[in-house]
Amino acid sequence: MAVSVTLPALGESVTEGTVTRWLKAEGERVEADEPLLEVSTDKVDTEIPAPAAGVLASIKVAEDETVEVGAELAIIDDGSGAPAAESAPAQAEAPAEAPAAQPEPAAAPAQEAPAQEAPKQEAPAAPAGGAQGSGASTGSTGASGTDVLLPALGESVTEGTVTRWLKEVGEEVAEDEPLLEVSTDKVDTEIPAPTAGTLLEILVGEDETAEVGAKLAVIGQKGAAPAQAEAPAAPAPAQEAPKQEAPKQEAPKQEAPAPAPAPQAPTTPAPQAVTTPAPDPVPAAPAPAPAAAPVTPAPAAGEADAAYVTPLVRKLAQENGVNLATVKGTGVGGRIRKQDVIAAAEAAKQQQAAPAAAAAPAASGTKAPAIEASPLRGQTVKMPRMRKVIGDNMMKALHGQAQLTSVVEVDITKIMRMRNKAKDAFAQREGVKLSPMPFFVKAAVQALKAHPVVNARINEDEGTITYFDTENIGIAVDAEKGLMTPVIKGAGDLNIAGIARKTAELAGKVRTNKISPDDMSGATFTISNTGSRGALFDTVIVPPNQVGILGIGATVKRPVVVDHPELGETIAVRHMTYLALSYDHRLVDGADAARYLTTVKQILEAGEFETEIGL
Repeated sequence: MAVSVTLPALGESVTEGTVTRWLKAEGERVEADEPLLEVSTDKVDTEIPAPAAGVLASIKVAEDETVEVGAELAIIDDGSGAPAAESAPAQAEAPAEAPAAQPEPAAAPAQEAPAQEAPKQEAPAAPAGGAQGSGASTGSTGASGTDVLLPALGESVTEGTVTRWLKEVGEEVAEDEPLLEVSTDKVDTEIPAPTAGTLLEILVGEDETAEVGAKLAVIGQKGAAPAQAEAPAAPAPAQEAPKQEAPKQEAPKQEAPAPAPAPQAPTTPAPQAVTTPAPDPVPAAPAPAPAAAPVTPAPAAGEADAAYVTPLVRKLAQENGVNLATVKGTGVGGRIRKQDVIAAAEAAKQQQAAPAAAAAPAASGTKAPAIEASPLRGQTVKMPRMRKVIGDNMMKALHGQAQLTSVVEVDITKIMRMRNKAKDAFAQREGVKLSPMPFFVKAAVQALKAHPVVNARINEDEGTITYFDTENIGIAVDAEKGLMTPVIKGAGDLNIAGIARKTAELAGKVRTNKISPDDMSGATFTISNTGSRGALFDTVIVPPNQVGILGIGATVKRPVVVDHPELGETIAVRHMTYLALSYDHRLVDGADAARYLTTVKQILEAGEFETEIGL
């Protein structure tokens, strides 16, 4: 039966998406919930999982094509098409040799393709190897129950390494109880049990790498546990058989002879992470089966001199000239993560710059920064999808609105002094740093309640205006892929601590590629800290479906005239910043913008936040 793969709704107001990459080709086997393709929208990039297991029969939308929500993307054959696709390689190579594989062991290496389907037909043989502790069976199992699959652990994450099993075969597990720990190039996490029962079989051992969607273990009821208990009885024939059929999973019980390499043969049931010496007698055998994720043994075989690292981390280390042997990992079990390599590269740059800094004259004052030429100079590259989405949104906003900007200057000296007094205790109490940003957000949302004309939307098709009764604040975050704007929902109901926690949470999700479409939708007003990189102020662009955005400039110390109640007008050094409000002049007049900015200025300069920050 054909199952249609459609573009799901990916967030509020998202009506279309662009296929950026197909993760499977036509004719390939896919499992249910396995990532099938990547889609980009104006809100977020995400993966679309397969709705059913089967064969990808047809791709309807090519890469870089844009379709509406609900459009058909592909067709998966989950019925008779699936077995046909699995047997196709066998028929293409040598259909007549399949039955001959049992009496003729020498012909087995040429018949490597059937090894992909053989485990399902010879289930009784697999538990013998799969229950031996490593659990590195390639999917063959004599136990029936619920499969534990490696879930999608973030955008662009295609594989994960099992770092530690928290349960052993035969142990009872509860639903949602942590079952194992997995490490990827982005995050280390625990995988919970999908159901309660007995851990019948472990299919991927520790330090082995599996693709997203791969079967990790089987959980069933106590009655099914004897499938594991029978395993010790099977090793006698199972250990003798692999000596000639090392790379194959279906041959063990047919092969009675026991050649000399017997001690190494039992380690071969795990093509995902097994060391290469065992299959030396038949080195050409593994080649015909690249579909069984043969890319994973390479990193595992190369970890004799160092702890396992993902291919992405290894590549990053090579590009930055980082020796992984000198890097201390911060992941589970001391594993080296992407952040560790980046930190090591930065430390190396600082060490290189230290001698030059020491040699500079002490009285030279402020030095010009060392400027290195960018590798992008002289290159022509394809525009990234996220960059194109940002550009299209900005052009849409500028062409669809009458935008202009008003600016005011604010003295935030009281807030800066207040923050310095409270930041240490605040961090210990709330678990996040106290930056100036939450004060600006708090003042902005308080002013929005008094000036709803800035917190509104023009409904062009209906010819109406919606004045919102909630303040959902979009926070512009400078991410590696480009500017993204997650949303603090109900910011008007939060205090300083609540705003600080939510801002840190959303910014962290953006920078670790864990942001969801819901986190990116629903903003009624936006705030952009353009001064975080030193800009005094900026003429920020109002996002679509909003009428205002507040830009926060850099805070600088400079002398200003202060009207002191006793000293009169005097000059003092103060912390000053600019606030720039861009707005849609179709709804917001200059006087409205000035009134809103004046309210924000008064709230900030009054600085009555002592109670909220614990002073």
